[in-house]
Amino acid sequence: MNAMPLVIAALAIFALAYRFYFGFMAAKVLTLNDSIATPSGRLYDGQNYFPITKWVLFGHHFAAIAGAGPLVGPVLACQFGFFPGFLWMLVGAVMAGAVHDIVILTASVRNDGKSLVEIVRSQIRKTGSVVTATIATFVIIIIAMAGLGLVVVNALAESSWGTFTIASTIPIAILMGVWMYVFRKGKTVEATVIGVILLSGAVIFGRFIPGSPFESWFTFDRKQLTIVLALYGFVASVLPVWLLLSPRDYLSSIMKLFVIGMLAVGIIVVAPDLRMPAFTAFIHGGGPIIKGPLFPYLFITIACGAISGFHALISSGTTPKMVMKESHIRPIAAGAMLAEGVVSILALIAAASLFPLDYFQINLSPEKYQELLPQLHAMGFSGSDFQRLSQGVGENIAGRTGGAVTLAVGMAEIFSRIPGMDRLMSYWYHFAIMFEALFILTTIDAGTRIARFLLQDIMGKVYKPFGKSSSLPGNLIASALVVFFWGYFIYTGSVSTIWPMFGTANQLLATIALAVGTTYLINQGQKRYAWITLVPMAFVGVTTIYAGALNTINLYIPQVLDPATFTSGLINLLLTGVILISVVVIIADALPIWIRAFRGKAPLLAPVDLPEDAQKQKAEK
Repeated sequence: MNAMPLVIAALAIFALAYRFYFGFMAAKVLTLNDSIATPSGRLYDGQNYFPITKWVLFGHHFAAIAGAGPLVGPVLACQFGFFPGFLWMLVGAVMAGAVHDIVILTASVRNDGKSLVEIVRSQIRKTGSVVTATIATFVIIIIAMAGLGLVVVNALAESSWGTFTIASTIPIAILMGVWMYVFRKGKTVEATVIGVILLSGAVIFGRFIPGSPFESWFTFDRKQLTIVLALYGFVASVLPVWLLLSPRDYLSSIMKLFVIGMLAVGIIVVAPDLRMPAFTAFIHGGGPIIKGPLFPYLFITIACGAISGFHALISSGTTPKMVMKESHIRPIAAGAMLAEGVVSILALIAAASLFPLDYFQINLSPEKYQELLPQLHAMGFSGSDFQRLSQGVGENIAGRTGGAVTLAVGMAEIFSRIPGMDRLMSYWYHFAIMFEALFILTTIDAGTRIARFLLQDIMGKVYKPFGKSSSLPGNLIASALVVFFWGYFIYTGSVSTIWPMFGTANQLLATIALAVGTTYLINQGQKRYAWITLVPMAFVGVTTIYAGALNTINLYIPQVLDPATFTSGLINLLLTGVILISVVVIIADALPIWIRAFRGKAPLLAPVDLPEDAQKQKAEK
């Protein structure tokens, strides 16, 4: 099948959904109004509460939410065939993901930019829910950071070109931050031009790093890269948002959108055929990459392309503290999620355009691939272009598990088939690797900072000064602990152990966030629209709880029973259990509020105070 019908259908449906469905949500359900002062102005502190213009903040938000999930998840799920993943991302991004994001961002903006835990405290008002939400959120952030970081480590290991390019983005972003907010305040265009030129130069110059005297400076194995990544996460969490986080995410989003645009153009020009079939025999289970069956494992493997609980942490973390006007919420939240849906579908197409044999050879260790080869031949997979692909990208791509290399090879293959680009495949490959790593590192930036906020809140219960986000000792200690926790998982884990737990934890957090969002809508007197969050909550919750139970039985208990994996298995088992229990507790505490509302009783909380003119507008609607 040709890829073009999928691209056209996705773009048309997402555009219509943004214009009509989310226009309806902004006006009728959430009643967004620019006359309501946002936290970035009311609580301005120059550190975390800082008003950012709409498109720069869109860049930060998109960069922060679009981590490894929309790139790697669809690639890994391609083992089931291209159609299941495509359908879930198309429907899920509209009916679940973007709904989840816009509701949580609105709730946080109207609660002083507070975290998801604080929204639970204000909306559900049950101690059990607050405690379990705190624990679950922190655990999920750590698991998410490990899952995302692992992909970066596997992609950049032993690659001096890729590591050099990614390392260059740090001083470039700091220069942009100083330029926009110190030397030339408000000159965003100038900073953008400087950043894009320098970043493009880093990609081109990186070609000369391998074989040069500087090669050893940027060549690390997996363990060394994990330590370097943890050190970076610590520094990024400590620095002010305007100095590294915001400009780097803005620069990253420009690069991401450019690459996505190029990929879309490449797919339109090349019109590649999808060599992976619509369905494979692995939908019944026993797959080499994802061991379980299509249901429920598709929905935890594609952990961000359709809906992601991690987005709730960004939407109630850094972003709401920087929103200038409520009218910006729709393009920032819904717009960014739908853009992520496009990214996911393009990633799926890039992976599915490879020969299935090449896809599996990249994603499996050489030993496992040889074991699987007779079964793949029996499934009708015979074509291969592996040697040409390896020579074209200039690196050994066999056994590069995790999905990132598969996607980069698929993208480079499409780009190199554009007329006049056939000799630039190695540049396109490393450009794609940089693109993927930027996606992930910007998420690690924001995620580590959010985990630090949450841990400081917990520490503040023991020693009050540490609870202030401006506390330098609290900042340093909390940041160090956070990066140690997720660094440990990367250092000791693998894709097969971390990614299923990441997918389960991520979707369970989405279930929690949708339950909180439902409660928020009901407390705002909008019970007639509660179905908007209840329906996706029910589907994602049931699917993911089932997947968590299967992971426990098939993955974690066998690990516990094996002395060689006892420690990691026990940790995985306990953390998954904590998250599953947390979901049940929060929904159980929210149910009485929902039942009370649907019985016609007034909500326990008064709707948010609106200015008089906003109240009149709402009454007229």
